[in-house]
Amino acid sequence: METLLLEIGAEEIPAGYIQPALDAIAQNLLKRLDGARIGHGLARTCGTPRRLTVTVDQVASKQETVTENLMGPPEKIAFDETGRPSMAAVKFAEKAGVPLARLKVVQTDKGRYLSARKTNRGQATINLLKTILPEVILATPFPKSMRWSDLSIQFARPIQSIVALYGTKVVSFTLGGRIKSGRQSLGHMFMKPGKVAISSPQAYVQTMAAVEVVVNIPERRQMTAAAVADAAAAMGGRVLPDEELLDIVTNLVETPIATAGRFDEIFLEVPREILITAMREHQKYFAVIDAAGRLMPGFIAVNNTRTRNMALVATGHERVLRARLSDARYFFNADVKVPMEAWVEKLKGVLFQAKLGSMYAKVVRVRALAAWLADAVNPAEKEKVTRAAYLCKADLVSQVVGEFAKLQGIMGRIYAQAAGEAPDVALAIEEHYRPTHSGGQLPQTETGALLSIAEKIDSICGCFSVGLVPTGAADPYALRRQGIGILQIMRSRKMNLSLAELVEKGVALFAETSTEPPARTVSAVLTFLNSRLSRLLADEGLSKDIIAAVTSVSADRITDVERRVNALVNFKAKPGFETLAAAFKRVENILKKASPTPTEPVNPALFAHGAEGALHTACQAVKMQVDRLMDQGDLDSALTAIATLRDPVDAFFSDVMVMADEAALRRNRLALLASISAIFGKIADFSQIST
Repeated sequence: METLLLEIGAEEIPAGYIQPALDAIAQNLLKRLDGARIGHGLARTCGTPRRLTVTVDQVASKQETVTENLMGPPEKIAFDETGRPSMAAVKFAEKAGVPLARLKVVQTDKGRYLSARKTNRGQATINLLKTILPEVILATPFPKSMRWSDLSIQFARPIQSIVALYGTKVVSFTLGGRIKSGRQSLGHMFMKPGKVAISSPQAYVQTMAAVEVVVNIPERRQMTAAAVADAAAAMGGRVLPDEELLDIVTNLVETPIATAGRFDEIFLEVPREILITAMREHQKYFAVIDAAGRLMPGFIAVNNTRTRNMALVATGHERVLRARLSDARYFFNADVKVPMEAWVEKLKGVLFQAKLGSMYAKVVRVRALAAWLADAVNPAEKEKVTRAAYLCKADLVSQVVGEFAKLQGIMGRIYAQAAGEAPDVALAIEEHYRPTHSGGQLPQTETGALLSIAEKIDSICGCFSVGLVPTGAADPYALRRQGIGILQIMRSRKMNLSLAELVEKGVALFAETSTEPPARTVSAVLTFLNSRLSRLLADEGLSKDIIAAVTSVSADRITDVERRVNALVNFKAKPGFETLAAAFKRVENILKKASPTPTEPVNPALFAHGAEGALHTACQAVKMQVDRLMDQGDLDSALTAIATLRDPVDAFFSDVMVMADEAALRRNRLALLASISAIFGKIADFSQIST
């Protein structure tokens, strides 16, 4: 067994492409090795902007030898009347690759058939890798690929070298008819340019380190973090934590060299969010803060090369940043002079979605939804939430957001504060975008929570109303994330709000633009939200069958769904649950077969057995008890009351023939079972619970 090394050297690959590409290469390579019956150990990845590298431990020297039994034609077709092999037998032997004399007749369930035992002896791994590796390289997925020169192949960036080693041996192949594999890698572009020979996979990391290339991503990330922290400390501050930027910068360099720079203190008059974004988004600089968390007039840049005069490098960074900050300061000072109401009018010229009209039209709808939500949840919030809704998209036409799109909402809050809006109104403008990602922060104010729900349900209802529904492969308008956001906000605030009423209100606002029947759209959106809620609950470890049992009855009010799920989880753990569930499933099965379910009330005068009367009396008593307990929110006690029906139900099934020949008796007994089903159905569909 030997270690396999594959390094794809290329021109600088975008930072965001590197880790996904490495994961895909490793997964595909292991899959191909498995498919070729080549034993192997674990795969490990490393990489830089100029190389993607995968190593696989303990790769077997040859394929596993396998023997298989091939079935041929029936005996009566394989031999003629004299017992000599027919042409069918000859062709089967040729296909199996064995002599005629080695064919055997075996007895099967279908009769006697010709059989051949074929042994596929394993080939040398190094020979198979000559085909596998180039196919793995060219199958690497990227958001965007390119062609170069006159080659017919595609990759993220032009490939410059390929190192392919099986132990100390080169796996020789040619990619695109011109790029040959070997053991020659490339050193650091600036500090150690030129080729470097890799003697073996085990020597790879150390060999590359000698030419100023740190190929191990976690190691390079740690080095970057330490270098940045040291540079900030030398300035008398500390780095503003930014894990995402650290990941990006790590994959922009092969050896991290940190440089500290400064900017004029006059720029600190600009809101810190603008300064941080200007440094981060365009230049990939780290912001520096003091012990109190205040922004300092300094930054840390990470370079990919070490020079004799690092002060000169810092001066270059300062010059570039000064221009960026000057523009940002100018844009901000110009923006604060404009009333936000003027920006709202400009939204009439900003498209929300081609089929759904302008951003101004969206603002009008969101304001109506926000007002309705406030009336339903907390009327005291109505004035604030409608004002916030009116202004929530205004900053989209500001100059700062035009330059720094990631500041939308944040700048809306800053401009609203500058204009003297109420604190909750200003904060709600920023919060209505939350959560911005899975597990992201939720709105902290009730004004922001209501506005966020209104804005998100408008987007969902709008897209569904014109057929823009998420598919398994695509969700271009991030409707799943928005649906989850709505549910998370409602759950966090325990909003006892009807989803059906909310969706109906949202869909009604698209009456003039909708291409789908409103009722169908409402149903589709509710199904969509139901599936999101089920996923949320399942991700928390709750049983999928219980979730389905509860939501199939009703998923209209999230607080009610959670109460029923939790009560059912507790109830399922109690003795006797399986017996009760089995009885209910029997009830449901009978009702389904007797469809349609009777709707008329039970007639005691038609009872022919004492078990019928006993069950009817028990049902009436339990129904009253369950209704009272559910009104009080005591679902645990309600389920306990339902459990008392087990004995009378068992007795009923033991003594009574439900499907009696006489129609009146049969209908009355089915009506009795329907009354039982209705009691259970107040909480869940027990037939969906696994026992």
